[in-house]
Amino acid sequence: QVQLVESGGGLVQPGGSLRLSCAASGSFVSINAMGWYRQAPGKQRELVAGITSGGMEDYAGSVKGRFTISRDNAQNTVYLQMNSLKPEDTAVYYCKVRVRGYSTFYVDYWGQGTQVTVSS
Repeated sequence: QVQLVESGGGLVQPGGSLRLSCAASGSFVSINAMGWYRQAPGKQRELVAGITSGGMEDYAGSVKGRFTISRDNAQNTVYLQMNSLKPEDTAVYYCKVRVRGYSTFYVDYWGQGTQVTVSS
């Protein structure tokens, strides 16, 4: 019903930058929130940044000032600009989209993840 396609991961040196993208497609009435989570091996998945369809943003304290989340509502796409990357940012990054379906229920969908590795 809803598909998410992630892109933009890769290998960068400390201090470098990456931009992640996640595009939603399928059948839904509206998107009320989009966000990025990350998970390192052996660790729980954690929220990195979230944004509502109206543009209100939230960030984890560890990335505030370095990462910026944005969205293109017309294209149902969310981005994560990551600057000043640190080794501790290394993880698989997942996008999540909360949609309102034609039933009016809100349902969360997850992307398949993209690997971000920060190392020298």
